[in-house]
Amino acid sequence: MTRARNSLIDPESTPYYHCMARCVRRAYLCGKDHFSGKDYEHRRQWVVDRLTELAAIFAIEVCAYAVMSNHYHVVLHINAQEANDWNRDSVLKRWTQLFAGPVIVQRYLGRAKLSEAEMRRVDEFAEEYRLRLQDISWFMRCLNEYLAREANKEDKCRGRFWEGRFKRA
Repeated sequence: MTRARNSLIDPESTPYYHCMARCVRRAYLCGKDHFSGKDYEHRRQWVVDRLTELAAIFAIEVCAYAVMSNHYHVVLHINAQEANDWNRDSVLKRWTQLFAGPVIVQRYLGRAKLSEAEMRRVDEFAEEYRLRLQDISWFMRCLNEYLAREANKEDKCRGRFWEGRFKRA
């Protein structure tokens, strides 16, 4: 029986998780498609580069990974202490490397003068983003969405690239 991801990932019990994602529609993540003759080996570097980028932004460390022709595995470590040590500016700058963020956060990062109420709202956003930056679901979302968009653009197609968001192996 399937279970919600929030019941599958409990950082209180262990900070280490083995996750995987598999392609659909006979799509290739990397390697050579012997049927069509196309070589997708360059996509392996996409995975490595994105993992490196996300590990520098999130409080999640990549312990190990393996990229196969139609799926990948990754072992992740949640470093909650690192995320809790970040100040407000660090959290907001990290988050806005991936997402634009609301206008009030953009104004704050642009050093605009904000009211006390606006600063409280910025603090709320920072705490929300701090939690997301140590959340495996958000990490996997940022990884899979990027890879799917790049592969679909290269394959000149639309639609799903992954079976689902990810699985805990």
